[in-house]
Amino acid sequence: MNTSTIVNEEFDIVIIGAGISGIGAARYVTKAFPNKRVVVLESRDNIGGTWDLFRYPGIRSDSDLHTFGYEFKPWKDRAAIADAPLIRDYLRETVQENDLQKLIRFRHRVTSADWSTTEAAWTLRVRIDNGDHSITHQQIKANWVFAATGYYRYDEGFTPHFEGRDDFGGDILHPQHWPEGYDYAGKKVVVIGSGATAITLVPSMAAGPGAAEHVTMLQRTPTYVMSLPRVDSLALTLTKLFGEQRGYALTRFKNIWLDRGVVKGLRMFPRAGRALIRRVNMRLLPKGFDVDTHFNPPYDPWDQRLCLAPDGDFFAAIRKGDASVVTDKVVRFTQTGILLESGRELPADVIVTATGLNLQLLGGMDLQVDGTPVNLAESIAYRGMLLSGVPNWAIAVGYTTSSWTLKISLMCRYFCDLLAHMDSHGYDTAVAVAEPGMQTRPVLDISAGYVLRSQHTVPRQGTELPWRMGLSYPEDAKLLRGALFDESLHLSASTDQPFAGDTSTLGQLTGAAQESGNV
Repeated sequence: MNTSTIVNEEFDIVIIGAGISGIGAARYVTKAFPNKRVVVLESRDNIGGTWDLFRYPGIRSDSDLHTFGYEFKPWKDRAAIADAPLIRDYLRETVQENDLQKLIRFRHRVTSADWSTTEAAWTLRVRIDNGDHSITHQQIKANWVFAATGYYRYDEGFTPHFEGRDDFGGDILHPQHWPEGYDYAGKKVVVIGSGATAITLVPSMAAGPGAAEHVTMLQRTPTYVMSLPRVDSLALTLTKLFGEQRGYALTRFKNIWLDRGVVKGLRMFPRAGRALIRRVNMRLLPKGFDVDTHFNPPYDPWDQRLCLAPDGDFFAAIRKGDASVVTDKVVRFTQTGILLESGRELPADVIVTATGLNLQLLGGMDLQVDGTPVNLAESIAYRGMLLSGVPNWAIAVGYTTSSWTLKISLMCRYFCDLLAHMDSHGYDTAVAVAEPGMQTRPVLDISAGYVLRSQHTVPRQGTELPWRMGLSYPEDAKLLRGALFDESLHLSASTDQPFAGDTSTLGQLTGAAQESGNV
């Protein structure tokens, strides 16, 4: 493989990632700063991130598109819970309508980033795959980096060790690496897992042309599953009465508060929530179905993310006999299926390991600040988007209990307001400073397996604002639309005393901030 190096470039803002977060960030930034030099670096050869990477049967959103979509671009399709092809079309339209394609560079992977306080700039080392078996390396300098890299590894899904894997005579697939055009028609399929991917795969593989003979969802632990309409009839009515823009805004407002009410209610009254979900499940499942074995998780609602079954498709597949649920533990794979702890053997022609993700922030790149490596696990998220001790670096982390993109819109607005303030006051550096000994907890505050496995590699959050991650749009709206900064955010110019990683300059900052009237 041939390698070469090309000339360095400089930008005001580098956005890493052209998924739903990166595309949104590019639109907000270019709208707010038409004269800034902006580039979007995407490691893959297409936009879309998750929605382009995953190609397993039935892949869809787990949130309504009126809140998962951008606030500036109405969702026009009838389906509020949308399949991936519709989401990809929506993202392509966003890029075209905002003339963003000229900013995006594909097959550009950032491998490391080094901050220089004296230069007030990041130096990014970029690996460029030219598509002809040659690799080019480039250095790019930027005053700001907006990392919209997602939260999991794109090249590797999580699969636990299964004894006897090599003995199995059929195909073993992971949803993150689904073979294009894979034919499972007439086959016996076992899907290992009980998360959103499994709840999507089971009804999709069990119905329609090319359906499997039977699909079994094998779970070790049950999950809460709720049914919601695929089409939001009230959204259609609001659009008809008030027009596309206002109807979308009203639907978005409605769904934000409805979602917040449901999450808050379930967390405040977990026993009542559990009973309500059980009652709904019983109504949707066959008479006599063992609900308490297969749909009674050992944790409270929203300790982990609830799964969604649009129009109850998952339950319908079970009622029709096309699908079934088994709650047990895997002992080993056999030549013809899976041997369970109960002694039962599940026959299978295809095993799908819907066993989750590998958490990874920033795409695995290495960060240094003035020559000192950054340990992400020791950093603390400020306002849910900046990292303590890491200057001019924003990260896109959405919500775990509602639509991911809701947080992105608030973050981008705050980001643009902060940059505008810095420009008008002659600042070129912003860094969050956490008090030593601050009490912290994981930045993703749910007990999902992929989070628990990787807590030692990701940033932390505090227990009080502005260091606590907001759990909802209303909460974050107050924080991110309020004062631009406080005593925890140090703003400076490169001619000032370099930031040394302590809090000695915070008194000076507070005075300057009070002077500008923004505290």
